[in-house]
Amino acid sequence: MGSLPGPNDELAAQRSFLSPSANADSAATEGVHFRHSLRRLDVPIMILAAMISLDMVGQISTFGGETFTWLLVLGLLWMIPYGLITAELGSAFPVEGGLYEWVKRAFGRLAGSLAAIMYWSINPLWIGGSLAFISTEAWSTYISPIDAGTVGDYVFKGAFVLASTAITLVSLERCRVIFAIGTNLKLLLALFFLGTTVLYGIENGFNGVGSLTWSPTMTGFLALVPLLLFSLVGFEVPSQAGDEMQNPQRDVPRGIAVGGFVGLLAYALPILALLLVLPPDKITGIAGFMAAVDTVFGIYGPAGPILVKVAVIAFVVTLAITGATWALAANRAIAVAAGDGAFFPYFAKFDPRRQTPVRVGVLTGAVALVFMIAGVIFSEGDSAATFTVVLSITISTSLIAYLFVFPAALRLRSTHPDTPRPYAVPGGRLGMAIVAGITTFWAALGSWVAVFPGTLEGLFGLDYPFLDHWGVPRLRFEVFTLGTLAVLVAIAVAGYIRGRGLRTASANTVVTKQSV
Repeated sequence: MGSLPGPNDELAAQRSFLSPSANADSAATEGVHFRHSLRRLDVPIMILAAMISLDMVGQISTFGGETFTWLLVLGLLWMIPYGLITAELGSAFPVEGGLYEWVKRAFGRLAGSLAAIMYWSINPLWIGGSLAFISTEAWSTYISPIDAGTVGDYVFKGAFVLASTAITLVSLERCRVIFAIGTNLKLLLALFFLGTTVLYGIENGFNGVGSLTWSPTMTGFLALVPLLLFSLVGFEVPSQAGDEMQNPQRDVPRGIAVGGFVGLLAYALPILALLLVLPPDKITGIAGFMAAVDTVFGIYGPAGPILVKVAVIAFVVTLAITGATWALAANRAIAVAAGDGAFFPYFAKFDPRRQTPVRVGVLTGAVALVFMIAGVIFSEGDSAATFTVVLSITISTSLIAYLFVFPAALRLRSTHPDTPRPYAVPGGRLGMAIVAGITTFWAALGSWVAVFPGTLEGLFGLDYPFLDHWGVPRLRFEVFTLGTLAVLVAIAVAGYIRGRGLRTASANTVVTKQSV
């Protein structure tokens, strides 16, 4: 299927983000002119494919009624300002690898590289860690048992990882269909669960009514809010393929508005139904969504187990597509950084036919596979707690990346004041300063809680049994947490140093052209 020309054609023709020297092996990436595959509806679909992760429903619902309250608070104080900023950035700077480009233009290449590596690193470890393990548990519990550490365990998890990361190697023109399948499956599953839960409540009583406490607490603020922040992200995902949009100036702001509204409802309504219908002991944490499905689907009698199996298949497929959506976006940010001399130039290559960064995609798959194998090996005993610590910090690095993005949006108002802004945050520079400050606060809170858990609780006089939560002493936790972050920073800096030759060549090319 071909792509129609759009307003982004002129911008793409003016700028090729990959220089001829970005790839020492060939000139295949020189003058890449992207097909504009992302159309109007693809933007909110891609946002929802990234944002909605049904595995989070059970985990965040364990906090009881205040989950719904904090969800509404963050819908107002996080999603709206976050959406306003990304709508401006995505429509004013609609370029490939958007996140890297935004930060680079504000703070320079090294900052852009750090933001890109933090944004990328979550994806292979999330796919090979949380998503692969949750999918295996759901399959093993409701369809066919899979014993941990067996050949079947490795095969299932390996197939999940390979399928998810293989999607990132497909052209965006075909990926948009996969994203649509994933988003529709999520929405259908959420709606069917919502309707069934209401019917279950009518038949068995609304056990949560009268027993829930809706008032927000400081414990919920420090423990629940970071989880909700991690769930309510994804507005910038389509903009990582900015050069592949037909009309980003029009579609990004509208797509964010639609995606944000639907995404919030897709979490809020199932969570509300689950809280009102099921007693607290039926909400069991990270695997709680499928446990809740198994419970409420019991109203369908003999058809219940069959419907549960169908739901499990849809659940696993949507998790794979969610991981792929994030990885596809982050892979582009890393490839653009590499092509700009801010990361290892080897990873700059885009496949000329599929127009996707294959080398970064292969790296993502390889890291995810290695992490999955490590997870299976170290899933028992004392090593399991350490593995959980490393997984926890790596899946929180996207919030750290936002600590670069939101201030960049404010700085770009000063460094690029003449750039046309089809959509701008209302209120001028003051309005931008306010929303950038609000979003940076939330991102900083989530990042701090991930890196230094329990410290804020101590300031407010709240009990935080650290060893019970993590299974390791604080010193060991911080060594692995800060060590993981140090490794990521070292990789970004090493990539920046390695790209020096490309930066020098690009600068010389510019000087030569200006002299001519």
